[in-house]
Amino acid sequence: MSRAALDDIRDVQIDALRSLGTRQAIGVIVGLSAAVVIFLVWLVYLKGAAGETNPLISKLPALNAILNTLSSIFLVLAYRAVRRRQFVKHMRLIFSAVGTSALFFISYVIYHYFHGDTHFQGHGAIRPIYFFVLISHITLSAIAVPLILTSLYLALSGKLAIHRKVSRVTLPVWLYVSVTGPLIYVMLRFWSL
Repeated sequence: MSRAALDDIRDVQIDALRSLGTRQAIGVIVGLSAAVVIFLVWLVYLKGAAGETNPLISKLPALNAILNTLSSIFLVLAYRAVRRRQFVKHMRLIFSAVGTSALFFISYVIYHYFHGDTHFQGHGAIRPIYFFVLISHITLSAIAVPLILTSLYLALSGKLAIHRKVSRVTLPVWLYVSVTGPLIYVMLRFWSL
């Protein structure tokens, strides 16, 4: 790795994270991830819709699919960049994937607060396929949150050897969640006509 690339990587590392112990950071990440999952279960399955209808709210699932698609593209490009040892480009693309995923999360919360859950209308052979994709998507999205946060912590704290190992698991999980989100949207739209 060139000296300039090392300097660029060090520029985005956060000193406070370097001094934070890995065990402490993982504890915070697991606690935050659990809180997010519990909140989403409450929001989607227990709370019920607010009952307000708005044309803007009805457009959010399409926006969510676009944001997930963008995350997928950024992840593939980031993987390609790191394989080519373009570390600065890799970091920018990962931050772009994190940004689009964060925007997705905000949009998802707003939509489910106002609209509630959307029920699948398809019948026949497509029904078990849809639910397999949905259940695997939900399960892996709960796993993706702590993996993504852990990968970010490790990179930003300068623990790059461990970051590489964790990211080998994070990438396929995050990518699967980002690809199946739009697939679920398409299936819901197609079989709701």
